[in-house]
Amino acid sequence: MKLLFVGTNPENTGAATHFVTLAKAMAEAGHEVEAIVSRKGLIGEGLAAAGVPTFVSSFRNVHDLRGYSMVMRRIAAFSPDWLIGNFGKEYWPLIASGRLTHTPVALFRHRNPRMSKLSEWGVPRFANRFIAVSEFARNAYLRWGVPADRVWISYNPVDVNEFQPDAQRCSQVRREFGIADDDIVMGFVGRMHGGKGVAQLMQAANEAMRINPRLHALWVGNGPEESVLHRMADQGGFPTRHHFTGWVADTARYHRAFSFLAFPSVELETFGRVSIEAQACGVPVLGSHIGGVPETMRDGVTGFLIKPGDIPAWRDRILALCDKSLCAEMGAAARTHVVDHFSNAAVARDFEQLLRYGDEALHHYQHAPT
Repeated sequence: MKLLFVGTNPENTGAATHFVTLAKAMAEAGHEVEAIVSRKGLIGEGLAAAGVPTFVSSFRNVHDLRGYSMVMRRIAAFSPDWLIGNFGKEYWPLIASGRLTHTPVALFRHRNPRMSKLSEWGVPRFANRFIAVSEFARNAYLRWGVPADRVWISYNPVDVNEFQPDAQRCSQVRREFGIADDDIVMGFVGRMHGGKGVAQLMQAANEAMRINPRLHALWVGNGPEESVLHRMADQGGFPTRHHFTGWVADTARYHRAFSFLAFPSVELETFGRVSIEAQACGVPVLGSHIGGVPETMRDGVTGFLIKPGDIPAWRDRILALCDKSLCAEMGAAARTHVVDHFSNAAVARDFEQLLRYGDEALHHYQHAPT
């Protein structure tokens, strides 16, 4: 198939990472892929680095004629089988362009907040595919009143060649922070704010550190609660066992250094990309039993689901994964789980099926392993 991805939002978010990875996955699967992107930001940089042909434009809003002009020009030159959109401000422009040129349109929705009444009614009905990124998100859209036969599901892919176990890089990162190879490292990756449950995780980690002297925590990211976490680390009595990276672009190198990942959100997560990235690196996950997080993992097999904000429960599960044999067993299962269900190859195959045969309900997990 010939696919024209349109994503002119310059943001550096999980939705942008999804857009880049899906476009790369479809190109790797043998489809012809082009993209219309912003001059700056993760999407343009990521797709250009992957060798996907890109064309610069933007939609500041639904009335921006510059965006329409580029979309219409690329449709005329490329003759795509599908237009693929990922961001709300491009929904109606892509629907209009698709209608004018008789090109089918597939639109992803990553967020839970409601759209305008017009968009909630019209976008799922006028787009040929309106796609949620999890069962949890789909159920939320159904509660809005979107008909069940107008919402499909396609999970985030992860590049399992980029995110994979690497013992040498694990040791290298640990040495940078003065962590021994045989120490235990709880990792966190993401924005440090209240909704991510970072304060509760810090409390649980400090309690676990009082029991296990080989436990360290590696905090990857930044945000408004970062200074609070530094203060809690100092006050908790183990400041030298908490390590902070600040914001980083390459999270894969840090995932490899973790013994396990903590994903402690207390606010709803539509999916949980960080969970599948960690598991791809052979790292088990402690995840909040909230939103779409349970869809990313197998409770008791690739990690544990835990009640959000329950500090004693998080402490106990942190200590459980200080058992290196259990951690290794779950890590191996996690890698297999992601390769089978969330790898570029698996998601590209499912996405092609969704586009070609979308009238037939096809759950993501019904495919055969890669």
